[in-house]
Amino acid sequence: MKAMGNTRRLMALVTGGAALAAALVAPGAHAAGGHGGEAASTKPAVRGPLPGWKLTDTGTESRFRGLAAVSRSTAWVAGSKGTVLRTGDGGRSWRDVSPPGAAELELRDIEAFDGKRAVALAIGEGEASRVLRTEDGGATWTESFRNTDPRAFFNCLTFFDSRHGLAAGDPVDGRFRLLSTADGGRSWRVLPNAGMPAALPGEAGFAASGQCLVGSGPKDVWLTTGGAETARVLHSRDRGLTWTASASTLPAGDPARGVFAVAFRDRGHGIAVGGDYRADQPSPRAAAVTGDGGRTWRQAATPPPAYRSGVAWLPHSRTAALAVGPTGTDLTLDGGRTWRTVDPGSYDTVDCTPDLGCWAAGEKGRVARLGF
Repeated sequence: MKAMGNTRRLMALVTGGAALAAALVAPGAHAAGGHGGEAASTKPAVRGPLPGWKLTDTGTESRFRGLAAVSRSTAWVAGSKGTVLRTGDGGRSWRDVSPPGAAELELRDIEAFDGKRAVALAIGEGEASRVLRTEDGGATWTESFRNTDPRAFFNCLTFFDSRHGLAAGDPVDGRFRLLSTADGGRSWRVLPNAGMPAALPGEAGFAASGQCLVGSGPKDVWLTTGGAETARVLHSRDRGLTWTASASTLPAGDPARGVFAVAFRDRGHGIAVGGDYRADQPSPRAAAVTGDGGRTWRQAATPPPAYRSGVAWLPHSRTAALAVGPTGTDLTLDGGRTWRTVDPGSYDTVDCTPDLGCWAAGEKGRVARLGF
């Protein structure tokens, strides 16, 4: 009976994921969650009020580029002025669990294991880059790493499981710098860089959505770059000890251009998004796809219409994913080859969970959950 119950639950989730993707492109619907006074998109859009992004009241104006979705009910966000919020009721209420004395920190990434345990990354040069950890839902925080190298600047975190994780920073001595933890973020060490390819002139990472470093499975991890003549994606199969680098098709050749985020649904199939983050600059090639673990990338046939900073696969789907940015949310139903805008609201990052929980966060305290 237990096996039958598990099978029924899995089928319900798969069916729900397919229905969610289909509902997001219902024709003739109005987009939900946009800026006040902004015209609705004339393209197929999110059917309101369900499903679609449902804005929650966070009670703050902080910009949240760090997002950790635990489930449909539980999520964490981290952002400017050292702000960390947590919800356990689907966003109906948010608890301010900001680390004491962190108001001067710029938190750009957060990874959570459940509603109690989370690890947050503060970015910046020298000692501004720090890692903070909580085991009691944010009631107390412990600083587990403080960067002492003035040349280093850390951008993103990722965890393979509840113990093993990495943090990635900009190049130092010509190679991207990595931190490693094997105890859930309680302690960190700088990884040797012998297996890291040389950085290109001007190459760096983007701390835009907490998705410039992402893992899939127990050992695979990808690192995104920009700022150089070529925007690249680096891949490691051994938790960051050795890496290979591949050129993407995304805009490059300027400090504001590159790959800002990747998402992998398995070791082979991934989506990269980015472009030029400046509002007055176009991003005609803002998405790419891979089917071989990032060895090669193909430009999206119909990419998002503008720069996108975050991307996530929809739960239990092999072909549907969401991309977000300051000018809207886009949906793909064919694994990233073609995209259509389904919401005009501004978000910086997006994350989904196996129980059909999808969350997005961004400027002016905006946090939304996908209604379903």
